[in-house]
Amino acid sequence: MNYNYQTPRYLIVIEQIKGKINDGELEPGERLPSETDFAKELRVSRNTLREALRILEEENIIIRKHGVGTFVNKKPVFSGGIEELFSITDMIEREGKTPGTELIFTGYVEPHSDDIKELQLNENEQVLLVRRVRTSNGSPLVYCIDKIPANLLAKGYKLNEESMLTSLQEEAGITISYAKADIKTIGYHEDISEILNCDADTPLLILKQIHYDLSDNPVLYSLNFFKSDQISFSVFRKRVF
Repeated sequence: MNYNYQTPRYLIVIEQIKGKINDGELEPGERLPSETDFAKELRVSRNTLREALRILEEENIIIRKHGVGTFVNKKPVFSGGIEELFSITDMIEREGKTPGTELIFTGYVEPHSDDIKELQLNENEQVLLVRRVRTSNGSPLVYCIDKIPANLLAKGYKLNEESMLTSLQEEAGITISYAKADIKTIGYHEDISEILNCDADTPLLILKQIHYDLSDNPVLYSLNFFKSDQISFSVFRKRVF
């Protein structure tokens, strides 16, 4: 980047810090020096450094942990375009890692109001509820909640595959064609964050999806809670003329 005398000093500092990260001088997860020491190293005032760090935090390049310090944000291990419908198993295997599953609960239950709405259920219909933790090389990565209308499944149906999408197709004859997705983040969750071994400063990324079969019927309602420091989603947007 070319600078002139009118370029605000904090913008130059931002590029200097980004350069240190890109060159490997500052590693993902590494704690930054104290403001005093870092300002001296970069030959700027503490106010200039603070403004640069504020913007870098907004860009999610650094993360501040109250009472601990400021750290280079860890690069997500997993990433993918949200426009592509993929299984978590596929996502893990693409990174050359071994997927695993810790089954927490499976059984038929009465649906909640959201289940009835999203799956277009009739009265007195139950859903198969499956709660799992998906692991990557043995480490927890995603907490999964899946709900399927009971009337779509044969009696005694069991999830026999790592991938829910594969299981539904091979064991239940249900082919999922597409899904409508919604993404949001939440802070620390007492139960799920603990299961995923997240610290209090690591938010959770929630991917809510309604999956539809080839006849446009909703057949799977899923909530996936991801460790936000391990995964990122991107969207390809095209201008329409």
